[in-house]
Amino acid sequence: MFKRIKNLIKGFFGLFIGGLEKRNPEALLANEKENLRTQISEFNKGLSAHAGMVEKLISRAKKLDKQESELRAKTAANLKAGNREAAGKLALQLQTVDKEHDEVREQMETADARYKELVKARDVSIKAAKDRIEQLRRDLDDMKVSKAMADLNEMAAGMVTEIGGSGDTLNRLEEIVEDERTKAAGRARVARDQLDLSDINTQEAEQNALAEMALADFAAAEGIELEADAPADENKPASETSQGTMGPGESA
Repeated sequence: MFKRIKNLIKGFFGLFIGGLEKRNPEALLANEKENLRTQISEFNKGLSAHAGMVEKLISRAKKLDKQESELRAKTAANLKAGNREAAGKLALQLQTVDKEHDEVREQMETADARYKELVKARDVSIKAAKDRIEQLRRDLDDMKVSKAMADLNEMAAGMVTEIGGSGDTLNRLEEIVEDERTKAAGRARVARDQLDLSDINTQEAEQNALAEMALADFAAAEGIELEADAPADENKPASETSQGTMGPGESA
């Protein structure tokens, strides 16, 4: 029971963290970069300790090499001097040192080779991790550009649909304009139908009559004969239709 609850809780937190990672991949990438730096630092510490051990083995091998040379020289000198017992002890000691020297040299060579392999493995791993992180960074940039382009395309598509089609706002505006235009045309027609033109026509006739009377008075005072308003005969020449004269007492 408790194991199932534990698995359920782990699954819940896994889903929660996974959702956070999806919403913020840049933070996840930055965290992986930091993890890589930490791993490199820890690896370099272990590598430094291994390199220190190699250096100790090298130093030990040099000491044994020097000790072996000294023992060989002492053994030879005592043997030449006839000190067989001392020469035998030195020869036995030389064998021990020589054997240890061989073992240390072998350990040194193995440790040095291992150190070089670790350095190579570190460099290759770091390069691979950096390349992968750089590729992920480029992918993130491409993802941002793709998302931005998708948003723009969706927005443009929506705008085209609303502007090119019958959008609710434009439809309402069209209805309002048409309604107001119709109302204005109706009001103008009603006002025109209600306008009484009889008084205007009467006033215009009175004004024309007064103008004719004034013109007749002026012509009589000046001795000018006014032409008749009747239309002239189209068959007569223009000279025969014009009978008016200028000046008092003169006729054509």
